[in-house]
Amino acid sequence: MFPYHARMAELWSVAKKRLLNEDELTEMNQCLELNAKHCWQLARLQNESLLASMTDDTQWQHETCARLEELQITGKVTYGDAR
Repeated sequence: MFPYHARMAELWSVAKKRLLNEDELTEMNQCLELNAKHCWQLARLQNESLLASMTDDTQWQHETCARLEELQITGKVTYGDAR
């Protein structure tokens, strides 16, 4: 879990009891944006991995798996050469 996931859960819990103030709403939107970016990166890498597997491109598959691991550990992923 990344810090924005924990904060998003905390804000969601607060919102169950009361309305979020303006700063909290801004923070929730920032957390949601980070979460969406993470989800899109994860989906992209999973699709790349599937495509690499289907085309028997072992090198690409290894590169993609390394990026998936990087995303899981750091929450960020770097892309070298674009395919």
